[in-house]
Amino acid sequence: MSLRDYLTASREPRYSVLFALPLLLLYEVSAALISGSAVHGVRNGADVMLKTVFIVLGGQAGLVVFGAVLIGAGAWIVWRDHRKRGGGRLDKRIFLGSFAESLVYAAIFGQVVALLTAQLLYGPSLSLVQGTTVSALPLGTQLVVSLGAGIYEELLFRVLLVSALLALGLKAGWSRPVSVAFAVIVGALIFAVFHYVGPYGDPLELSSFTFRAIAGLLLSGLYVARGFGITAWTHALYDVGLALLAA
Repeated sequence: MSLRDYLTASREPRYSVLFALPLLLLYEVSAALISGSAVHGVRNGADVMLKTVFIVLGGQAGLVVFGAVLIGAGAWIVWRDHRKRGGGRLDKRIFLGSFAESLVYAAIFGQVVALLTAQLLYGPSLSLVQGTTVSALPLGTQLVVSLGAGIYEELLFRVLLVSALLALGLKAGWSRPVSVAFAVIVGALIFAVFHYVGPYGDPLELSSFTFRAIAGLLLSGLYVARGFGITAWTHALYDVGLALLAA
C-alpha cells in the first residue's frame, strides 16, 4: 500500500467511523462504571449537552433514542461508503496506521499549540495555558472525561458544528477555501468558549482561551484534512496524556 492510498483510505467514512467506535465504547463503559449512570455523574460536557437535548424531548427514553440515532447514523454512513467503494474486506493496516498517526499528533499537539500561543501572547508558559479545573478530579475520572472529549467534543464541534458552518458558507456562495476557513475559525472560537461553561468550566483567562482557540483551529483543520476518527483519537490521547502527566 502506498502512502497516498493510505491517506485516501484512512479518511473514508467506513474507516474513519469504525476507527472511532472503540473510543466511544471505551468512554461509555468507563463512564457508566464510575458514575453508574448514562448521563449523571462527572461526564464530558459535550456528552451531557447532546444527551440532554434528547432527554428534554423524550425523557429517559430519549437516551435510548440518542443511542439508536448515534449507532444507526454511524452504521448507515459506514454501509453507504462501503457499498460505494465496491464492498470487499476492510484492511486492518488502515486502522493500525490511523492509530499510529493519532499517537504522533497527540504527542506533539500540546507543544505546537503552546508554542503558537506563546508567540501570540509573548511567552505564557505551557502550564499556564493548559491549566484546567478538571485536574482537581480523581485520576480515573479525569481519564474518562478525556476519552469523552475525544469522541463527543469532536462529534459536536467538528462533525456537527464545523460541517454545518462549512455547508452554510457554501450555501452562501463562498468558495470552498473561504467556507473552510470560516468554518474552522468560527468553530474554534465556539470550542474555546465551551470550556468556560458549567460547574467544571475553567476561569476565563486570556492565555487559556487563546490556547484553546488555537487548539480548536488545529483540531478543526485536522478534521477537514484527516477525518473524524483520527481527530477524535488525537484529542482523546492528548487529553489522556495530559492527565497522566499531571497525576
